[in-house]
Amino acid sequence: MLLRAQHGESQLSGQTANGRPGIRAVFARPAYRRLWAARTASAAGDAFATVALSLLVLDLTGSGLGVTGVVAAEIVPVLLLGPVAGIVVDRWSPVPVMVYADLARMVCALSLPLVAGSAAGVYALAFAMSAASVFFNPAAGSTVPSIVGSDELVAANSGIWSAAVFVQIVLAPAAGAVVLVAGYAPAFWVNAASFAVSALVLRKLRVDRAGSADASKDRWWPRAREGFALLGRHRVLRALAVGQLFAALSAGATSALLVVYIKDRLGLDSRGYGLALALIGAGAALGPLALSRFVSNPRRPAFVFGPYLLRAAVDGVLAFTLSPVLALGALAGYGLGTSTGAVTFTSLLQAETPAEARGRIFTAFDVIWQLGRLISLGIGGILADRAGLPIVYASGAVLLTAAAIIGWTSLRAADKDHGSARIHDI
Repeated sequence: MLLRAQHGESQLSGQTANGRPGIRAVFARPAYRRLWAARTASAAGDAFATVALSLLVLDLTGSGLGVTGVVAAEIVPVLLLGPVAGIVVDRWSPVPVMVYADLARMVCALSLPLVAGSAAGVYALAFAMSAASVFFNPAAGSTVPSIVGSDELVAANSGIWSAAVFVQIVLAPAAGAVVLVAGYAPAFWVNAASFAVSALVLRKLRVDRAGSADASKDRWWPRAREGFALLGRHRVLRALAVGQLFAALSAGATSALLVVYIKDRLGLDSRGYGLALALIGAGAALGPLALSRFVSNPRRPAFVFGPYLLRAAVDGVLAFTLSPVLALGALAGYGLGTSTGAVTFTSLLQAETPAEARGRIFTAFDVIWQLGRLISLGIGGILADRAGLPIVYASGAVLLTAAAIIGWTSLRAADKDHGSARIHDI
């Protein structure tokens, strides 16, 4: 309450004109600025690593299948280590977890030039880097609600998301130029430096420990079961989990096959694919900034699950149109829906998850996303070959619509139950 009172005036707090906490409000908090700087630096390095890794593996293997191996190396650690990472984050303070994860990723990035001639070596280090990220991501997600107020979650997540997308849009072309002119090593060095900067910035971040004082004495398996039990009995978390799974089953295939869609269905060349990515990125970067001006309550179903309907509409357009103009315009809307949905979804997840279980719940959602994405990649490839791309995108539209309907009705029912409980208590 003291912090809220100190930032009560609009000019000091950075509230928007309608009184909601805006981006300036969260940037007034030193802890948030530190977390934001670390996440943005890491995202900048990731832009270089993503481009360099894909091009390097393509050079080593000479096939698109080889490039998908990098994707697999990023997904498998989440499935294997997610439950362990969640317990680690809940047992210890998230800040040391993030710092050690950054240092591990820095070592991996520095080692990549040493194995640049071996596809197996590159896959192994990509696996190790992703394994460290499995611990970093839930720790970072659990930190946000510890350093901002519940009514500032949307603004806080908007700031982090928009910055990450923006630096990737700007730096991805620069990464390609660096690889072309100077080779792969400098790109990986930039990535290593970004992890070093992130670790240094996070070292001085102070966050109240969420777990209980005796958490280190608890057995691991019972704590893991507690996380699964909470996810199963919590109506809002169940609704979000269903939405996460259906969205992953949709996005895995439609995203991976976008380059095929652009070239084969629309008849555009690589420049058309680049334009499509640019339009998606522009929508994704601008969406959260606009969202933070109008929304502070993450529990509103229209803003959590409405973006699913927008993305479903885009997939429906892509399934039936042959017009490049219409398709590319729809993709800008897809980026908008993806980013705004991610911000409100994450904010609601942070608001609803008990502090002592954030690590386990957040990693559970990571596992759900990656598992659904993996299934989608396999089924989508088969559907595309046997039934054609329109069926893939039409199926994606159906899945996203189902996710929106189930999530929307579940969240509204949970709100009614909560309101009835409050009335009964009175």
